[in-house]
Amino acid sequence: MTYMIHGASGAQGAPVVAALVATRKPVTALTRNPDTVVDGARVVAVDYSSAEELTEAYRGADGVFVHLPVVSEERRLAYARNVATAVNAARPARVVFSTSGAPTDPAIGGAAALLADGLAGSGVSYAVIAPTLYLENLLMPYVSDAIRERGALPYPIRGDFPVSWSSHLDIADAALALFDRHDVTGVISVGQYPAITGADLAKAFSTHLRMRVVFEPITPEQMRASVAPVIGEGPAADVAGLYQAMSTLPDRSITPEDSAQKLLGIAPRTTGQWLTDIGM
Repeated sequence: MTYMIHGASGAQGAPVVAALVATRKPVTALTRNPDTVVDGARVVAVDYSSAEELTEAYRGADGVFVHLPVVSEERRLAYARNVATAVNAARPARVVFSTSGAPTDPAIGGAAALLADGLAGSGVSYAVIAPTLYLENLLMPYVSDAIRERGALPYPIRGDFPVSWSSHLDIADAALALFDRHDVTGVISVGQYPAITGADLAKAFSTHLRMRVVFEPITPEQMRASVAPVIGEGPAADVAGLYQAMSTLPDRSITPEDSAQKLLGIAPRTTGQWLTDIGM
């Protein structure tokens, strides 16, 4: 029996592996590269594009941590179907799925909504972690370079747009708790509450870095051009589309009723705490 962690060498999976290893739980890292080395875990090469490989990996597992990679939405939909098929066939003891901020409303649709619905209908014990925006997005070169060189924090949201930011470390904390809390099911929101604005973000960076940092709203198109060299043109366009849609909303705040604070007793890091924890 073990915990199967997707993307165990990446930004989202690695903190989950570290949290499990720290509590002496057996961990299997699911990666595309069989030569990957993950401290404290055995490594199994598994591809999201194969429902058969996923089924074999999930069978007999104590828990599975899933998040869908940043690829085209067409591929994400295929991956979501394969994960749902594998969960139905393998029947692991528990599945924890992080949406990575993608919507789970069936009326909106998309890969995250499809997988959340598949897990709900599987009869397998599951929980869906629903963050809004990741603080790690602020480590992208177009943001971090501007902070260092110009004292500006550029991001594609309005200056007065409140967001319940969270970090990959907060997701790992929630996942670790949810692997043990089979009584908590459905969607669990993870993020700062009350939500904070861009000015609040810049103030936290100013305090931590001991320099003046101001928030600089940019357009989704400016963001797309900045991240395309890093994640690819297709995924960058998809992400920009999400930010364009987000611009029509009043906020990206979690609600207290389904929050990790209420359901799990876990408070996410403040921006300052996160900056300290990552050693920035």
